Amino acid sequence: MADVLPPGLTTAEATQRRAKDGANRLPAARRPSVVRRLLGELTHFFALLLWAAAALAFFAKLPQLSIAIIAVIVLNGVFALIQQARADRAADRLQQMLPTRITVWRNGRRQVIEAEDVVVDDILLLESGDRVPADAVVLTENRLLVDSSMLTGESVAGAAAVGDALFAGTFVVEGDTCARVTAIGQHTRLAGIARLTTSTTKPDTPLTRGLRGVVRLTAAIAVGVGVVFLLISMLVGNPVQQAFVFAIGVTVALVPEALLPTVTLSLAWGSEQMAKRQILVRNLEAVETLGSTTFICTDKTGTLTRNQMTVVDAWTPAGSLTVDGAGYGPTAKLAWSSPTAADPVRELALAAERCSTGYAEEIQGNWRPHGDPMEAGLDAFARRLGIDTDQDRRVVSAELRFPFDPRLRRMAVVLAEEVVVKGAPDTVLPLCGDDPAAHQAVDALTDRGLRVLAVASSPRDGRTPRDQKQCDQGLRLLGLVALQDPPRDEVSESLQACRRAGVKVAMVTGDHPATATAIADQVGLRFPNSLVLSGADLPEDEQHLGALLDRDGVVIARVSPEDKLRIARAVRSRGHVVAMTGDGVNDAPALHEADIGVAMGESGTDVAREAADLVLLDDSFAGIAAGIEQGRATFVNIRRFLTYHLTDNVAELAPFLVWALSGGLFPLALGVLQILALDIGTDTLSAVALGAEPPAQHLLEGPPVRGRLMNHTVLRRAFGLLGPLEAVLSLAAFLVSMLALGWRPADPFPTGHALAAASGAAFITVVFAQTANVFACRSSSRWPGALGWTSNRLLVPAALIGLTLSLVELWVPPVARLLGQWNPPLWGWVVALSSMPILLAVDALDKHLRARHRRRSPSSGSPEVGHSKSVERQGLPKKSGCGG
Repeated sequence: MADVLPPGLTTAEATQRRAKDGANRLPAARRPSVVRRLLGELTHFFALLLWAAAALAFFAKLPQLSIAIIAVIVLNGVFALIQQARADRAADRLQQMLPTRITVWRNGRRQVIEAEDVVVDDILLLESGDRVPADAVVLTENRLLVDSSMLTGESVAGAAAVGDALFAGTFVVEGDTCARVTAIGQHTRLAGIARLTTSTTKPDTPLTRGLRGVVRLTAAIAVGVGVVFLLISMLVGNPVQQAFVFAIGVTVALVPEALLPTVTLSLAWGSEQMAKRQILVRNLEAVETLGSTTFICTDKTGTLTRNQMTVVDAWTPAGSLTVDGAGYGPTAKLAWSSPTAADPVRELALAAERCSTGYAEEIQGNWRPHGDPMEAGLDAFARRLGIDTDQDRRVVSAELRFPFDPRLRRMAVVLAEEVVVKGAPDTVLPLCGDDPAAHQAVDALTDRGLRVLAVASSPRDGRTPRDQKQCDQGLRLLGLVALQDPPRDEVSESLQACRRAGVKVAMVTGDHPATATAIADQVGLRFPNSLVLSGADLPEDEQHLGALLDRDGVVIARVSPEDKLRIARAVRSRGHVVAMTGDGVNDAPALHEADIGVAMGESGTDVAREAADLVLLDDSFAGIAAGIEQGRATFVNIRRFLTYHLTDNVAELAPFLVWALSGGLFPLALGVLQILALDIGTDTLSAVALGAEPPAQHLLEGPPVRGRLMNHTVLRRAFGLLGPLEAVLSLAAFLVSMLALGWRPADPFPTGHALAAASGAAFITVVFAQTANVFACRSSSRWPGALGWTSNRLLVPAALIGLTLSLVELWVPPVARLLGQWNPPLWGWVVALSSMPILLAVDALDKHLRARHRRRSPSSGSPEVGHSKSVERQGLPKKSGCGG
């Protein structure tokens, strides 16, 4: 190659350019330090609310409460930091795509240098297997095939001719080339994709927005009630300082300290369940976001298809063959049109294999392509016909090869006795006499979206062709081979599951429109009248683009990374929660931009995986449907334990309300430290167990549960039914205990031991009532017995641990004295124990009455959390775990 190479740069010129333009490196992502990230976890809105509560508790001379709240903040922050430690490192992975050393032509000779030392106008010497270190233009080439799929989305390697561009990050599949560098580092196409990935801001998830609303409402209620009780305390004659301390206690009591850890742990549990379904969660909130998804933009190659080129049909003038077998292995089912077709098809397969350099090879029991996947598919086809292609390559060697010519769209190989030509049918068939039957076969195969190659041969007769055109003389058509990148088996069923769930699906791919349409038709993604668009057809206006794409079954082909970003933004602007799937470098910016990015684990690139929120470890599209189900279950579960938490808050507020209404005459049934013990101690494990409630069967029937976390059902059950009931029961236990200890209405209220015992009765009553409540909160429409008391395997142990902890707080003297309570009298225990069946009975009666009301008025009201009315009316079977 040296005799045709340009002179290249000298070492001095290269050094000058290196100093001027810098190193051939991609721009590094600016990423916050671990300390900064931890500070972020400790200073978001809800954390600031808890810090304020801790400070107020400290100034109110409640140091134990202050320390406990700070511990909650720090532990939750550290846990969240650990869970999110695999944060976005897409730019680093992009950098790793560049080779470390490369061969260049400098000073009139070959030199191996570090890739980062490559400069503009360097002459690259690239061979099969080399990765391109910078953008360049081809100067000379020999059978050059370049795999650009990670940048373009094309499913097969393409030929590159003199004058064509090569891009950093792609790699040479076959042949060799010398190319002149045109751009390095941050000016390459690959760097442009890196900037698209790192410059976009990840949108807030639905869960983030919902929790923000819950926290703000809770904070407003806590502060408002605190101010009201400050005024009441002052009006009843308490000193200002004492009234202030009392108001702080009320405010802190109403702050749900355990809410954020419960949400985090619930998301972690959902993440673990997804991992069992081969879904790796990189961003905890993605668990819930996937359940909120209403629009999926799916890639084609490697997502809907297997990313394997397989011969599925062969046609010869003497007959045809249909092949049923995926992958590159040597076995498949063969269906012949006639016995006479066997020998002609074998001749066709052998010629196609000899006119190829790529082949299939077995590595550790798995058959994989070596070189061009299409040619590996031809090699596998010959093996399936019983041809020993390894032996054939050893015995029959090509004397001369003419690589694929992108203008002529065919290639040729000169063997000892014949010349074989392989290429596009429209260029090969005219050289063979234009058989009408062959043209009909081509039309039939291409209509199915198959990639068709024509193979022809001619006797050599002692001649030695000097170029491709001399190989085209006297050709006889051997036949046609049709290849397919087969769709995954589970895709059709998964698409139907997504549509039953009210999720629209569109294909967004860099492949050819005809190929994309054929695959979309095969898997059932496309409807008869669905749009098929190309990237060049997309309108510039975002609103027009969103309106055009906001429909089910759209196919968008020939899209660039910038197009994918625009598509994600446009569909999101229509109010959709967008999930974007992909596996290549070209998908990374859109994966980052979408509400949730879903990357492929086996066939995907590191760049795509690191830019995504979820990774399908087995590349199965079915994982998306499973993930949607788990995500919806997580959302419903958060509503469940939100109801549970708020119910507890109502019961905890009631003693302060009674004290205020009595003008300070009625003593407090519960103190601030007792409330903290309930919130952080006994309730947390049960709330976390609610977050592990298994998905209901109907969760994928109908659109996702939308709206606020704190919706009408949550508010009605927490503030209108279960909360007031718990409050009444705890105050009843307090009064009954005081009566049992000798107090009479005309007497002054007791103090000391008697008050501590009565307070202990109120405390343990709330504990028992909350134990029953955790089972009641498993559904907003069915009583716990219908669900199975042990179907949530975490709930019973969590409830038992909570009860045990509450008894420790009640019976261990140092702990009981710290909390200001003591073991209640017998009648206090009677009321406390009776609170469990009373709460369950009232809850069951309420559900029964509401169900009867819904049957009488099916159009009234809104569906219960996690339920679809139509599903309930159809009487579909349900798993354990119903709406919360």
